[in-house]
Amino acid sequence: MGTKNVGENKQLLAEEVFQHIGRQIVEGTLAPGQRIRDLDVAERMHVSRTPVREALQRLERLGMVTMYPSRYTEVTEVTTDTVAQSLAFAGYQAGIAARLAVPQLSAAQRAHVAGLVEAMYDSLHDSTLTTDTRWDVFAYLGAHSQNAQHCTVIEETTVALLRNLRHWTVPVDDRERMLQVYVEFHDAVLRGDGDEAERLTRAMHYL
Repeated sequence: MGTKNVGENKQLLAEEVFQHIGRQIVEGTLAPGQRIRDLDVAERMHVSRTPVREALQRLERLGMVTMYPSRYTEVTEVTTDTVAQSLAFAGYQAGIAARLAVPQLSAAQRAHVAGLVEAMYDSLHDSTLTTDTRWDVFAYLGAHSQNAQHCTVIEETTVALLRNLRHWTVPVDDRERMLQVYVEFHDAVLRGDGDEAERLTRAMHYL
């Protein structure tokens, strides 16, 4: 096996471990404060400790775990500041996706996004629904932004955003306003108005 193939296989293993641990943290299987031992993960996934360490290092850069060398790794808490920072980051990135993608979409694609937005209307009371329906919309727009750098940033930070915003919900006293923002965003998408779609996206995220 060539050196290139060996390197690619190691990267794939590290990515698989990263996605596995990240998903467990997002779903709460690995709770804040819980310890992760790289040896245990390696044994369960039938891999060496190297891709596990690489995956944990990526998760640490995203703020999802803290590594204590030669001891263990611990899942971090989601603080109020973490949520606020993640909401702002998501808002700016989603705004970029909307501005880039909406003017380029075909009529059929705009209609598809409008349908995804309509699913947001009934999500305001539930934090998981809020996250999932918003993600459906802006993941689609990001994928159609035709901007590789934007897609790379979102791909790398997706797991952290999903974890940090999983329990965030629109405040009860702001749901009427938020619903109106959603409706106006829906209409801006159908018009292909990227500027207005970006403005409304940021309004959704209190920016």
